[in-house]
Amino acid sequence: MKRKLGSPAACGLASGFALVCAALIPVAAMAQAYPAKQPVHVVVGFAPAGAGDYVARSMSDAFSRALGQTVLVENRPGAGSSVAAEYVAHALPDGYTILMASPASLSVNPAMMKVNYSMRDLAPVSKSSSGFLIAAVNTSLGINSLRELVAAAKKEPGKFNYASAGNGSAPHLSAVYFARVAGLEVVHVPFKGGGPAVQSVVANDTQFIFATAPSVLPLIRAGRLKALAITWRDRSPLAPDIPGMAEAGLPDYDMSFWYGMFAPAGTPPAIIKKLFEANAVALRDPAVKAALAREGTETSASKSPEDFAGFLNENAKFWVRLVKDSGAKVE
Repeated sequence: MKRKLGSPAACGLASGFALVCAALIPVAAMAQAYPAKQPVHVVVGFAPAGAGDYVARSMSDAFSRALGQTVLVENRPGAGSSVAAEYVAHALPDGYTILMASPASLSVNPAMMKVNYSMRDLAPVSKSSSGFLIAAVNTSLGINSLRELVAAAKKEPGKFNYASAGNGSAPHLSAVYFARVAGLEVVHVPFKGGGPAVQSVVANDTQFIFATAPSVLPLIRAGRLKALAITWRDRSPLAPDIPGMAEAGLPDYDMSFWYGMFAPAGTPPAIIKKLFEANAVALRDPAVKAALAREGTETSASKSPEDFAGFLNENAKFWVRLVKDSGAKVE
């Protein structure tokens, strides 16, 4: 049945349409004007000087220029970076509060403990960086290669202890992965942070560690630790003197530790696009590349937000399986 213009029903439809349009105008205007009203906060789940903080601060100036707005790095440490992830997950989806996160926030912590957010609460923007960890041993052991470590650990199951920055940390799960691939029985000794864990290997209280490049490279260069391999399958130009896992004898081992950007779910696609493009521009900056390279990290932008989302779905399976293999739980 046709409705005449001016009839109550038609007026009702018109007014309803007007209300929908009115509701959409602020969202469209917000996306179009973004980022104009205030600084953009990049929230990091770790204390200053940590790996995530370093990535965010290394690219903040270039990211700010690309975005055309001041960018402030905000540290919200706690619960293995879950505090920051929860904060951003529940923030206004206006593009002014974004998260720089690693697998810890997205995959590891939800598999280990109760968290008040999920991946559905966060909109993937792009990967930003990709880095490796370094397998290192105390020099007094006389072990000079990963093959020698594997042979020694197999000869005496349970004798070798490895240090980590805590249950579920990247160093912990890297070593769990190593033990699984190599078929080893080794003992985990968790510490409250990467610094104490590394020092325990230097003191020979523990025998080996998988650690971030900044935490062990100075000690390796000083001859206090021996580097055996990086956690990437192939040798990297960022650490040309250290073999990759395939060369070191474990071709089935390949682990990369990444950081990426996320916005609260519901952030308008136009804003996600602007954040994605600004991230890509910042990562092409030679100063950003050089700063990250010094820490054993390379720039690694996703092809699109959708590409990043697909990567996350597959990558989560890897980390969740490692958590299950480790048996790590946080009550």
